[in-house]
Amino acid sequence: MARKSYVFTSESVSEGHPDKLCDRVSDAVLDAFLAIEPNARVACETFATTGRVVVGGEVGLSDPAKLAEMMGNVDAIVRACVKDIGYEQDEFHWNTLQVQNYLHQQSAHIAQGVDRDGAGDQGIMFGYACRETPELMPAPIQYSHAILRRLAEARKSGAEPTLRPDAKSQLSLRYEDGKPVEVTSIVLSHQHADVGQDSNAIRAIVEPYIREILPEGWITSKTEWWVNPTGTFVIGGPDGDAGLTGRKIIVDTYGGAAPHGGGAFSGKDPTKVDRSAAYAARYLAKNVVAAGLADRCTLQVSYAIGVAKPLSIYVDTHGTGQVDEAAIERAVAQCMDLTPRGIRTHLGLNRPIYARTSAYGHFGRAATEDGGFSWERTDLVEALKKAV
Repeated sequence: MARKSYVFTSESVSEGHPDKLCDRVSDAVLDAFLAIEPNARVACETFATTGRVVVGGEVGLSDPAKLAEMMGNVDAIVRACVKDIGYEQDEFHWNTLQVQNYLHQQSAHIAQGVDRDGAGDQGIMFGYACRETPELMPAPIQYSHAILRRLAEARKSGAEPTLRPDAKSQLSLRYEDGKPVEVTSIVLSHQHADVGQDSNAIRAIVEPYIREILPEGWITSKTEWWVNPTGTFVIGGPDGDAGLTGRKIIVDTYGGAAPHGGGAFSGKDPTKVDRSAAYAARYLAKNVVAAGLADRCTLQVSYAIGVAKPLSIYVDTHGTGQVDEAAIERAVAQCMDLTPRGIRTHLGLNRPIYARTSAYGHFGRAATEDGGFSWERTDLVEALKKAV
C-alpha cells in the first residue's frame, strides 16, 4: 500500500539561474525559427559563463536564404533574453557579453526519419497528474515555482529593487492521509544587491511574498525558515556558476514526485518526442484525473527513431483508479493520435510558444489563447469517459 503520511520535498529555480538562462536562450532561438517556418527543425544547446554565452546545435529551414538570415539574428536573440531576465552585472551584462554561435544545418541522417513522420529519436516519456492542487500538479513543485515567479514579478516591477535575477526555492511538505497539510521547511536563496544585506534582511523582503503564495495554515510555528543560509549572495547567475541547457529537468516536470524520461525539453522542436510526447503524456494524465477516472495517474509512452506509432502505452493509477488501468490505456490511444505528427497537430505545437516554458515549469500553467501550454487543457474529459 502507498504511504499516507510522510514529508516530501521539491525545488525550483528562477529564470535567472544559470541553467534556466540557457534554457531560455535555447527556446528563444527555437521560437524565432518557428516564427519563420512552422516546420523548422531546431536542436539548440546553450552554455553560459562569466561574460560569455555559447550557442550550438542543429537547425533547418526549407529556404537556405532564410536560414542564413536567422543565423545572423542569434546574437540579438541572446542579448534580448539576458536583458529581459535582468542581468546588468559587471561580469555578465546583456550589452557587453560575448556571444559565440555554432549552430549548423541539421544532420540529413536525423532528418530522414522525421521527414517520414517518424519520431525524431527513441526514448521514454512520462506524464503525471494528481489532485493535490487546482492545477492537478504535485504541491511541492507547484508552490516552489509560484514563490519564485512572484518574487520575479516584484523584482521586475521595481517593488523590490535590491533583488537580483538568480534564485532557488525548496519546499518540504508534510502529508497526512495522502494530502499536503503543513510546510515543514522553506529554503530560499536569492541573489541581492551588494548593499550589506544579511540573511535577516532578505527574509524580511521575501517572507510576505511567500506567505501570500502558500495556502492559509500551511506555515506554522514549527516551520523552519532557511533564507540565504550561507549569508551573502551577490555574485550570481553565469558569473557565479556556469549554466547549460537541460540541466534542470526535474524542476521542469514534477519535482521528483513522478518519473522523468530520458531527455530534456528546451531548445528542441516538437518533432523531438523528448518534448512533444512528454507534453502529450501530461495532457492525457491530466485529463484522466480531471475525468474522475483516478486521483493520481502516471502515463508512459515510448518511441523508436523514424517510427511513427508509439511502441507502448502504460498507465499506473497508484491504487486510485475508478476503472481498470488497461481500459485507460486503450481509451487514451483511442482519444488521441500519439504519432509525432498527431501530437503536434492535436496540441498545435508548431508555433513559437516555447520561451515562456523555460522557467517556472512546463506543467501546471494556464493554457493561453495563442496556443501556449495547450497540453494543460482538459478538453478530453468527455471523450475519455465515453471511451472507458
